[in-house]
Amino acid sequence: MTPGPATLGLRGAALVLAAAGLGHTLWRGVHDPGHALAFGALITIGELARWGALPGEREPAPLGAAGALAYALLGRSGGQPTSHGVLQVVAVLAAAQLVASVPQLARGAGPGADQVARRLLTVTFAAVCFQPLYTAGRSERWLGDGPYYAAFLLLLLGLTALCDAVLAALLLRARTRPRGSREAPAPFGPLLRDELRALTGIGSAVCATGAVMALGVAAAGLWALPVLCVPLLLTQLSYRRFAAARTTYRQTIASLARSTEIAGYTPHGHARRVAELCTAVGREMGLSGPELTVLEYAALMHDIGQLSLVDPVPDGATALLPAAEQRRIALLGGAVVRQTGVDAKVAVVVERQADPYREQPLSARIVRAVNAYDDLSGESLSGPLGALEQLRLGTGHDYQPQVVESLARVLARGGLTPVPPG
Repeated sequence: MTPGPATLGLRGAALVLAAAGLGHTLWRGVHDPGHALAFGALITIGELARWGALPGEREPAPLGAAGALAYALLGRSGGQPTSHGVLQVVAVLAAAQLVASVPQLARGAGPGADQVARRLLTVTFAAVCFQPLYTAGRSERWLGDGPYYAAFLLLLLGLTALCDAVLAALLLRARTRPRGSREAPAPFGPLLRDELRALTGIGSAVCATGAVMALGVAAAGLWALPVLCVPLLLTQLSYRRFAAARTTYRQTIASLARSTEIAGYTPHGHARRVAELCTAVGREMGLSGPELTVLEYAALMHDIGQLSLVDPVPDGATALLPAAEQRRIALLGGAVVRQTGVDAKVAVVVERQADPYREQPLSARIVRAVNAYDDLSGESLSGPLGALEQLRLGTGHDYQPQVVESLARVLARGGLTPVPPG
């Protein structure tokens, strides 16, 4: 997908900052070269730790992020003031990312341009907020070196985290609309809420470690760095094990969902298509991360009740069955889901997907509408536009109007393409 204006603007701003920082540092020389080398090495090692990151991991290099934030918020080392400024912080970060990118690109696993730009802009924001105040002596006069100073660092880290969340939501929003498209992109509010909720995970560990590193080096010097890196490294290892287990769990659910396809009850790829569309519609309607996970799992397993049928439904299209038969299949599917040990919330969505929409939770409304769209849009039935029209005609009783319109917006952004034949 061609980058949009917002993405190009952020990348351009990051490139200008990197060039200015490197140029200024080369022209004026490096202040406190030992500190620049130590933090540069730390950021490089942290960036190299992207190896082994799982797809979709929100912060694949937490040690690099924490080290960069610590350097941006560093005013003293071992009780002595440091003399680096904003542009040297930018230069050290840019140089470390360039060094780390060489082996990563050689393996074809380097960070994307958006990730690099976002990191550079976020750290620059932190440095701009801290370095001028500290260099002018205002933070020391106003706050001293006690708890108020530590609270000031935490406040700056909170603002930096907010800045990073805004940048992440902007970049994600830009990716939802191809360049030149006239369709509206995904709403910014739900994307920003997702990013802010994610800060309670690895994001909070990165911010806390960045503040502790800055305070530790200020009191004990550079010897504090290796000691303070250990907790975050252990956190990263634990998180990746948890993420790997969650990925395996999702793959198990997806494999179980494919049993209806293997048995010939549903067309090939039906469960995957419904899950992808449901997730997009749920995000469009403002569902949070955990709610989207429940929605995705329920969408994957929504047809599993068909395994109880003696004769398969033609083309697996449950949307064309009588209401009583749809409810029977949904209840049987919910009972199967409960036996698998999957979250009970998933079973509730599967059980209630065939109820009148006014009696359903939002996730069940989304699954019902998206499943009906996929059932009706096959080549032998209505096609994509005809399927949407039938959903709109059914909004009086079967489908919630807001869900149908959100589905239409999602499809318009991706193009109304017919369902491939099974």
